[in-house]
Amino acid sequence: MASGVVIETGRLLLMTPGPDHAAALRDYMARNREHFAPYLPPLPDGLHTLEFWHERLSAWREERSSDQSLRLLLFERGQDKVLVGDCAFTNIVRGPFQACHLGYKLDRQYVGRGLMREALTAALDHTFHALKLHRIMANYQPTNERSGRLLRRLGFTIEGYARDYLFLNGGWRDHILTSLVNPNLR
Repeated sequence: MASGVVIETGRLLLMTPGPDHAAALRDYMARNREHFAPYLPPLPDGLHTLEFWHERLSAWREERSSDQSLRLLLFERGQDKVLVGDCAFTNIVRGPFQACHLGYKLDRQYVGRGLMREALTAALDHTFHALKLHRIMANYQPTNERSGRLLRRLGFTIEGYARDYLFLNGGWRDHILTSLVNPNLR
């Protein structure tokens, strides 16, 4: 489980983060602070320091090695070290559930190009086949229509509505609950 994952698509390179990605993550979060703000919990102190990201990357390696998550960084092919997005399959639960949660973000400069759909199509395929998960859950705020459309295009089904689901951007936010079930896992 500890080996790195690299997934190539037509325009993107998806890879598990390593220690050398600290600066790219710091810069990505700094340039997208306002863009991501409506969808993130309160940001921790030190988010814009290399020390913070080295610690975070170490924690992510531990999560991955214990089969608790798979985090992928999205790079535009041919553009070395320019981080354009990320996706994360977290809270992996095994046993009879075989499920996880999906979260994703895209740099504001790359929105509207179909890159997240391209990335998630490949990442979902990898997660269903390599991790052998049965269910992937992705939830979004009702006001985030772009995310809702993306999930529908990827085949996610709406399963419910959760009031005051997550504390984001200074308040409790409702979410639409969706999931995608692995059609090949029985």
